Amino acid sequence: MSASTAQARELLVDLVRIPSVSGEETRCARRLVAFLERHGREVWLDEVGNVRAPADDGVLLTSHIDTVPGDIPVRVETDDTGRDVLWGRGSVDAKGSLAAMATAAVRTGASFVGVVGEEVDSRGSRHVVETREAVPSAVVNGEPSGWDGFALGYRGILGGTYLGVSELEHSSRPENNAIQDAMDWWRCVETAFDDESVAVFERVTCKPVGFEGGFGENGLTVEATMEVQLRVPPGYTTDTVRETADSCLQKGTVNWHDRVEPVMESPRTPVARAFRAAIRARGGDPRMLRKTGTSDMNVFADAWDVPIVSYGPGNSEFDHAPDERLPLPEYGRAVNVLVDVSDRLL
Repeated sequence: MSASTAQARELLVDLVRIPSVSGEETRCARRLVAFLERHGREVWLDEVGNVRAPADDGVLLTSHIDTVPGDIPVRVETDDTGRDVLWGRGSVDAKGSLAAMATAAVRTGASFVGVVGEEVDSRGSRHVVETREAVPSAVVNGEPSGWDGFALGYRGILGGTYLGVSELEHSSRPENNAIQDAMDWWRCVETAFDDESVAVFERVTCKPVGFEGGFGENGLTVEATMEVQLRVPPGYTTDTVRETADSCLQKGTVNWHDRVEPVMESPRTPVARAFRAAIRARGGDPRMLRKTGTSDMNVFADAWDVPIVSYGPGNSEFDHAPDERLPLPEYGRAVNVLVDVSDRLL
């Protein structure tokens, strides 16, 4: 049973109305299961909460169920150009992609997976590559690219926790304490990768994302903890970036706990060609994108040697934003592009 345009839109609005912050995806996942079951698909929730609907593995359509936090009142409004626009957390990142993938899957018979945890640790996609018996022939990963664009590359990520401890001394003394040691290390890391002459996608960028410092519980030490993320472009690996960061370490230790390799796909794969043809068939001028963030595309590309792109409706400038919104006509065009791409690949 094929999903109508009205059913595809109803699915999207329902998914956006159901909060699904990372770790709390179950209600949203069950709505997705109900949609797939209604249209005759075999579907279940796996051990980590992914929605699995296997079928024709000529292409696997997949996107993530979880969102970042943020309460944006869900509503549909008409903008100045006369378009209906859906407002709400996750409308762009990435429930527009998720609903479009599910709709295309029931219309074409393509395999589908809705994954959890993309915004925090990609535990859903990692579980898929660890447990899936068959490797699909191609993958389309759902992330906002605009209906007429698709992403061929993402930077990877290296995440770590710096921990430093020093003996407590009077603050008038010139010797560094643990807080200063942490700051010195991070300044060295930033300097090592500072090259603004290179495009952002092609360079390592460094970002501290958390810091705690002060007296230890025993009152005899100063302690510093810093959470850091380094984005890793193609041409580097997480190991080469880690080696440079470690070479800056004079005091303290770093636990590197999150590693995702970068990905850069060829524009000449069957998937990329299918997207160019499908977008042109609908009057679009295909845009091939490189994204500075990291996504589940990296996880799939690292595990499976198959062609892969990321695609989905919406402007990625609204990712995680307080005014996140998706024009519904763009969603409809993206569904049609995905159906066309899936038919070509299947």
